[in-house]
Amino acid sequence: MKRLYNSVWIGVLCAAAGLVGCAKKTPTQESVVVYVSVDQQVSEPILAEFEKQTGVKVLARYDTEASKTVGLVQRLRSEAANPGADVFWSGEIFHTIHLAREGLLQPYQNTTTQDWPRLFRDEKRLWYGFSLRGRVIAYNTTKVSPEKAPRTLEDILKPEWRGRVVMARPQFGTTGGDVASWFVHYGQDKAKAILAGLKANDIRLADGNSSAVRMVATGQADVCFTDTDDVYAGQRNGWPIAMNPLDQAGDGSLVIPNTAGIVKGCPNPIAAAKLMEFLLSEQQERLQAQSDSHNYPVHMELHAEFDAYAIIWPLEVNYQKVADALPEAIRIAGEIFKD
Repeated sequence: MKRLYNSVWIGVLCAAAGLVGCAKKTPTQESVVVYVSVDQQVSEPILAEFEKQTGVKVLARYDTEASKTVGLVQRLRSEAANPGADVFWSGEIFHTIHLAREGLLQPYQNTTTQDWPRLFRDEKRLWYGFSLRGRVIAYNTTKVSPEKAPRTLEDILKPEWRGRVVMARPQFGTTGGDVASWFVHYGQDKAKAILAGLKANDIRLADGNSSAVRMVATGQADVCFTDTDDVYAGQRNGWPIAMNPLDQAGDGSLVIPNTAGIVKGCPNPIAAAKLMEFLLSEQQERLQAQSDSHNYPVHMELHAEFDAYAIIWPLEVNYQKVADALPEAIRIAGEIFKD
C-alpha cells in the first residue's frame, strides 16, 4: 500500500510541477529544409535515400518548369533576414554564383572537398559543382537524319532550319546561362547577332527544356536547344529523339553542373552539413548517373563506370564571367525575342 501511495503521489507532483525526467520524452527528429531546382523525379529519390541512411527528415521545396531555378533564388533573397531553407540544391551554377556574391551562402568544407576541382567550387567554399549536364541540340529522328542534324549553334542560323527550331525562354533555367555563355565566348556584338538571327529564323519559345523536347518528340518542331538529361528522359520514354552537342563555333558545348550550398544563417546547420556531405559524395553522383538524367560525375573514380554519358567536347568556360554576363544577356534576349 505504501509503495502504491508513493507512486501515485509522485505522479501528482509530476503533473503539477512538470518536473523534468518524470516521464520519458520523445526526442525531436532532426530535419533539414532544402530548396531544389533539380527535376523532382530525379532529386526526390536521392533525398529519400539520404533520409533513410541518416534519419534526418528532409523537407524539400521544388520549383516549376516554367520558373526553373529563378523562383527559388528570389525566395532565398526575400528570406535573407530570416532564412527558411538550410541548403540550396540547384540544377545550374550561374544563379548560385550570384547568391554567393550577395552573401546568402556560408562556407562548407569536409575531407572530400579538400581537392575538389577548382572549376567546380567557389574560392571561399560557398558552393560546389557536381553531376554534370551538357547543352545539346536535340532532333526528331523521324524528320531529321543524323547526317543532316545540326551540330553547331551556327548551323541553326541557316535558312533550312527556319520555323523548325524551339528553345526554352532564356529568362529561366539553363537556357539563360547558355545564352550568357555566347556573350562571353563570341563577344556581345556577335552574340546579339546570333540572337537576332534566331529571331529572323522564326525560332519559337517554350516554357522549359522538357517542354521544348516534348515539342520535338511530338513533331511540333524538328530541333531544339536543351540539356542532355531531358534527351535521356525522352529516350527512356521511347520518344524519337537524338542529340548532338550544342557546339559553339567548333570550340565545344557548355557544361552545366548541379551546385549546392548552405544558406547563411540557416536554422539547421548541422543537418545542412550532413546533406552537403551526401550531395557531394560518390554515392550521390552514382545515383544521378544511374537515374533518367544520367548526369556525368565529377568524381574521377566514377568516370569509367559512366563513360557512356561523358561530355566529349566541353567548352572552355569561366563560370564567373558567364554569371557576370547573365543579367544583361537575359535582358537583351528578352528585347530581341519579344513579339
